[in-house]
Amino acid sequence: MTSRTFLSAITAQVTVTRAAKVGLVVGTLLVALNHADTILAGQWPAWWKIILTYMVPYSVSSYSTAMFIMEADRKGLIVPVEEPS
Repeated sequence: MTSRTFLSAITAQVTVTRAAKVGLVVGTLLVALNHADTILAGQWPAWWKIILTYMVPYSVSSYSTAMFIMEADRKGLIVPVEEPS
């Protein structure tokens, strides 16, 4: 049995789906907390700040899920599942 690579773990459907949900929820909360004063003043923060605010929780969730998958696979706790083609 070969161990799953980081690339296959981070691009797995479960990783992407989970990270997207976390990024959307946590990113929205962070935008509200970090940029509320600017938005309530009738202005919008720079677009790159908004994108980074969503990308940070997405990236953290992706990394942690991928590392969990790899560790569980290495310990034999995950039964390999065929990815849909």
